Amino acid sequence: MLQHTFCHINGIGVKTEQRLWQAGINEWQDWQDSAAVPISARSRMEIPDIFEKSLDALKHDNPYFFADRLTSSEQWRLFSQFRSSTAYIDIETTGLADSADITTIALYDGNEVHTYVNGINLDAFLDDVQRYKILISYNGKSFDIPFIEHFFRASLPHAQIDLRYVLAKLGIKGGLKGCERHLGINRGELDGVDGSFAVALWHLYERENDDKALETLLAYNIEDTVNLERLMVEAWNRNILQTPFTELLLPFPEPPPLQHQPDPECVQRLKKRFFGNPLAF
Repeated sequence: MLQHTFCHINGIGVKTEQRLWQAGINEWQDWQDSAAVPISARSRMEIPDIFEKSLDALKHDNPYFFADRLTSSEQWRLFSQFRSSTAYIDIETTGLADSADITTIALYDGNEVHTYVNGINLDAFLDDVQRYKILISYNGKSFDIPFIEHFFRASLPHAQIDLRYVLAKLGIKGGLKGCERHLGINRGELDGVDGSFAVALWHLYERENDDKALETLLAYNIEDTVNLERLMVEAWNRNILQTPFTELLLPFPEPPPLQHQPDPECVQRLKKRFFGNPLAF
């Protein structure tokens, strides 16, 4: 899709890009400096240089050039080209304050799921995440990535696709769980479990050394992360259907086998406690 993209050029938005496609200018190599589509003189002067840099970025497997020039809602265009160097990410924390801790992190690259637990292997995350060039999240630009950087006192220079913005442009809103429901994703045993429950699960694990609580927390964290792939492909396909390039549609992915499963008794016990006496946690 990147070869069909023109909205990474200053002064060219998605509507002008659509007019270029309608005029038969579908790829960078089709560019003709004509008056068929109104474009500012500044943009016309910039175009040859941007095309050259774009080709160089593709040649060197460099998503950062495009990420820097695309709006948050258009970052989806990076996906197919750089899918092999992409990972989905979600974190769980003890709260939202700067003093809060990261409890678990789930990282999924479309093949394998990696989990990181505070007090066990959390520090390994920073080395592992360097294998990827793009991180896909939901609200990661505002929360997950800044939180990680603050917690570890390290920088994550990755290009990012934040599905909060990509899906919102498609009219799909309501937080991660709301987007999943909109698209028919069922969480089964974890239905109704949210971030507050995740905090409670961690406290239960810490206070009572309850391995089932940790197992359930990891299952929840992984579910958040693995579902991002389905949301990403859904967003990709819905955007592609708004272009002339429907041959780029992608099949929906099969979810990976999960090494952590929620404990039903733990979930029900926690729900009972949570709704009966929230202060217990």
